Amino acid sequence: MNTKLKMAIVGAGLWGENHAKIYRAHPLCEVVAVCDRDRGKAQALAANMGIGLYYDDYREMFEKSGCDAVAIVTPDFAHAGAAISAAEHKKHILVEKPLATTREEVFAMREAFEKNGIRVMVDLHNRWSPPFNLAHESVEKGELGKLYSGYMRLNDIKWVATGMLPWAAQSSILWFLGSHSVDTLRWFFNDEVQRVYAVSRQGLLKTLGVDTVDTYQTTLEFRRGGIAQMENGWITPNANPCVNDIKFNILGDKGMISLDLSNHNLIQKYTDEKAVVPDVLVQHSVFGRPRGFAFESIRSFVDCILSGEEFHVSLEDAANTSLTILAILESARKRQPVEVVY
Repeated sequence: MNTKLKMAIVGAGLWGENHAKIYRAHPLCEVVAVCDRDRGKAQALAANMGIGLYYDDYREMFEKSGCDAVAIVTPDFAHAGAAISAAEHKKHILVEKPLATTREEVFAMREAFEKNGIRVMVDLHNRWSPPFNLAHESVEKGELGKLYSGYMRLNDIKWVATGMLPWAAQSSILWFLGSHSVDTLRWFFNDEVQRVYAVSRQGLLKTLGVDTVDTYQTTLEFRRGGIAQMENGWITPNANPCVNDIKFNILGDKGMISLDLSNHNLIQKYTDEKAVVPDVLVQHSVFGRPRGFAFESIRSFVDCILSGEEFHVSLEDAANTSLTILAILESARKRQPVEVVY
């Protein structure tokens, strides 16, 4: 591998552009190519970011661009094909969450990664969130004792489903945000989910032209006895000060930690027209350089590839998170508890 990691990007949407900005700002990384099935989008991103090569076929990009690694930044249901092809071309891979949205794809991807001996990380970036990371350190130190229960609310405003994601009707809030919720709770409990029971409600987004479930309420039972409640929806009012509505609580036999990350109260802007709470935690910039924990996870992939260090999210973490989400979806359909099958 050369001194600089040569990255390629599959997916030239909003988040693909963020990937390009992060790699461009990294002193030991460069973006050599971008691909999108809409060739015009790939060409536009390449021109805007000074990327030399653009393609509408990721296989051609893997064969010709000379990249060392690839970021899969497509809609969540379209990860498997590009990731398996990248593995077959011996490229290291960063996959945006979730790993995959079907059981068959999860296992096919794992087989391809292991067969080809490449390194893979899924961008479950909540582990880089400073408040969550600090809370997790307390748990690891034993300050809360034995964990008993947890609660996580991670919701989005309506605009995410109705305006931000043109493919929302082909997905679920469980894939879009629930992946972060499951991974965070697995991380804190340091355990796998054994059984889930979920209920859902729909109708509001359908009236707005997006045929997808509005919200899920899920109970998770962990193998060693811990229990957690998880809420995921994308019908929070658009006037919410933050795109996300985030609450978290973890309770042990010696202590408790609570987080409210929807309203950080660090900065507010007021005009005659509106009040705004700018994002200074998730994805923002300082002197024109990308900052925020949603960007730190992407930088971490580059750092770990170059250093040889283990990723902070393992392939097993990502696979088991997807398998848990599949059980939650099944439970919500059946309105009964479902065992998670790994």
